[in-house]
Amino acid sequence: MKYYQLIAILSIIYSCDSETKVDEPVDSDAIPIYNQAYQENYAVDTIDYIKNNAENGYVLLDPFQDDVTEHIDDIKAKNNQVGAYISIGTGETYRDDYNEMQAYLVSTPWGEWPDEFFVKSTTSGILEVMKARIDKIATWGFDWVEFDNMDWFYDDELRTTYGVEVTENEGVDYYQQLCNYVHSKGMKCMAKNSVENASDFDGVLYESYNDDKNWWDQSGAQSFLDAGKLVIINHYNESNCGQVYSEYKGIYNENLSFICEDSNLKKYVHFNE
Repeated sequence: MKYYQLIAILSIIYSCDSETKVDEPVDSDAIPIYNQAYQENYAVDTIDYIKNNAENGYVLLDPFQDDVTEHIDDIKAKNNQVGAYISIGTGETYRDDYNEMQAYLVSTPWGEWPDEFFVKSTTSGILEVMKARIDKIATWGFDWVEFDNMDWFYDDELRTTYGVEVTENEGVDYYQQLCNYVHSKGMKCMAKNSVENASDFDGVLYESYNDDKNWWDQSGAQSFLDAGKLVIINHYNESNCGQVYSEYKGIYNENLSFICEDSNLKKYVHFNE
């Protein structure tokens, strides 16, 4: 083969390859998010809505609500990852294990959520109560456990107001031990609103508000994205969800997953579907 013929062939191959790359969509790890577990202002995603619409997403359920766990197989059949909500920093009066937790809780209810009491001590038995919850969650077939209120002991105002005795070292050890236990059960750990001392967690969900966006440690969120971990923003009470999502992608990148409580529709709207 002549030299000039080889050059011509290589040029054609390179040209075709370049065109293919230009036409390829931008790779994105963002997935649709669904939330049945907690309500801020408007309706949560119902089980029926999730079963009919959720696909290739992350679905957060409250595993201790009546009849929720019987739908897990149907939800996972559409390639969804299913997370189980638990609060590790408070005891909730409406939970079946509240009596077992009460000895480890403060005596004054949380002002914002009067059915909840902050964990007072993490060194006297509550770890075993939480592990018992995780045992059930693993048996039911969940993929993730999401740790709500995992940062309560960092707040000096809460410590003073409610009499929280948990030190920072004790609190960090507590949620790290729980995450290790979740991993031992073959599931992943979802942090909530903070990734401080949580590098072993597999993802994080941040709660965002129309009057308080990106209030958390931005570098922590970005570090999880850079590591290829699932990062979710759950944004509340917003009249223009699409605009806020664009703002957040501008701050971070296309891999960010987003769910938004729409103040016009009075329900969650979902992206990346």
